[in-house]
Amino acid sequence: MIICPVCDHVQSEGEECEGCGKRFPGLVNTPEPMVAPLPELELTHHAGGRVPVDAPVLPELDLTRLRSGPDLPAMSVPDLELTRSGITGEVPVAPMSDLDTGRAQDDGVRTAAPVGAVTCRYCRHVQAEGLLCDGCGMRLPRVKVAAQTTAKRRGADEGERVPCPSCHVPAWPGRACVACGTKVEAEA
Repeated sequence: MIICPVCDHVQSEGEECEGCGKRFPGLVNTPEPMVAPLPELELTHHAGGRVPVDAPVLPELDLTRLRSGPDLPAMSVPDLELTRSGITGEVPVAPMSDLDTGRAQDDGVRTAAPVGAVTCRYCRHVQAEGLLCDGCGMRLPRVKVAAQTTAKRRGADEGERVPCPSCHVPAWPGRACVACGTKVEAEA
């Protein structure tokens, strides 16, 4: 098998790539065709730096040249000054009497977790068990039942992180460190 070094096309035989046309050297010993160079088309290399070129200035195009740098006067456009605002003056701040900032009273009724058959949200296939839909293969919405915790972990429930023993990055106790993967134990 021949693999083209330019486009990685794989072919079984041939002296040039079927994909990009690159010739494979060394596979077929065919003499290269002789091409006579044309002297008027050959590139001539010059030594040295830049060669001065006679380019007269066109007066009708010189007017379109933009001035730049310190020769431009500073301009102010007050309609476009979006970072500044006028003086607002005294604004009365009064509390809203009808705004309820508290929570509703707890009635004690809890929504039951869904159990039993689940309908796939993508293909609407109804399935009683399994993590993936038998119809389309997408993940089914299942409820994980949390295990009851008997002992309260210090730090994790309070929202405090502790430094990792390996890299000292703040991490949650009882979990793996996000930086190095070391299991972080709760402080005693």
